[in-house]
Amino acid sequence: MTPRDAAPEHTTPEDLTAAGALPEDILPADVDEDGAGDVTGAASAATPAASFRFVVPDELAGTRVDAGLAKLMDISRSQAATLIGEGNVSSGDKAVGKSLKLAAGVVLDVVVPARRDPLEVVEEVVEGLKILLDDDEFVVIDKPVGVAAHPSPGWVGPTVVGGLAGLGYRISTSGSPERAGIVHRLDVGTSGVMVVAKTEEAYTALKRAFKERTVDKVYHAVVQGLPDPLAGTIDAPIGRHPGHDWRFAVIEDGRDSITHYEVLEAFGKASLVEVHLETGRTHQIRVHFSALRHPCAGDLTYGADPRLAATLGLTRQWLHARQLSFAHPRTGEQVTVTSEYPQDLRYALEVLESGQA
Repeated sequence: MTPRDAAPEHTTPEDLTAAGALPEDILPADVDEDGAGDVTGAASAATPAASFRFVVPDELAGTRVDAGLAKLMDISRSQAATLIGEGNVSSGDKAVGKSLKLAAGVVLDVVVPARRDPLEVVEEVVEGLKILLDDDEFVVIDKPVGVAAHPSPGWVGPTVVGGLAGLGYRISTSGSPERAGIVHRLDVGTSGVMVVAKTEEAYTALKRAFKERTVDKVYHAVVQGLPDPLAGTIDAPIGRHPGHDWRFAVIEDGRDSITHYEVLEAFGKASLVEVHLETGRTHQIRVHFSALRHPCAGDLTYGADPRLAATLGLTRQWLHARQLSFAHPRTGEQVTVTSEYPQDLRYALEVLESGQA
């Protein structure tokens, strides 16, 4: 079946914290539900603090300070608003609010704070990051929610690359250091099994395997309602949402996207489904089920019911990378690794099973 329409509008922007010198409101680059796509956004080095003083010209009189500052500094309005929100814009030694109307001749003092390099790998022990399989060629991990695959502009939280470094792993592969060993990615808000290459041989073989779709990727999701039929294929192209840069949608000129699913258990208000991805587009599972009017429970970005999410105790989408199967990059033997549900997803299932939802 091929859904014709995207999901209805239920817009809840994700909380994004930028890390560049003058940050934009951008989605973290680590947004692929799966796949080895390139990171979006330009790399930028760490920047030192800088101070500026501006005298408001006559032509900007009556303009809101965020809009006026954007013109004075030749930056975007969102960047100006960030500086103001951080308390880095003052007039007469008093911080200004973004709704202030400017007057000609007013002096604005602006401090652009030092920012760390958004691509810096921070070595740290990441809570909840578990090693499921440790091989000479690769390591398979259980990625917790709230962890990105690698550093990127717009993301300042923990990463898989940094977490592995914090555990003493030394990855030796080609490509940029901040993406060492990364051959596929999971959305920051998605937990589950993920493989990272340790060697150049494994890096090359695993990237090829994901590209050629020889890796079996199994996800489990709890979606609202009961999909009809109980097993099927969603074949619908996905691209950036025409009205929201940080969202994706089923659109006519999107990239080919194919999702196979089967209902494992029905609970009335929601169903547990097993998903096999044939392609690995950004937010693919979330977008496809939203387009069918069965969004992942807890996924407010893609139209989930906030009341059901609260009842289930969900603060993110119920979506888990359950299993990965791939050929060993050196021996060719089949490797299969399974990840158990984390506590928050188990709790939501228990509520559904009890009939309290």
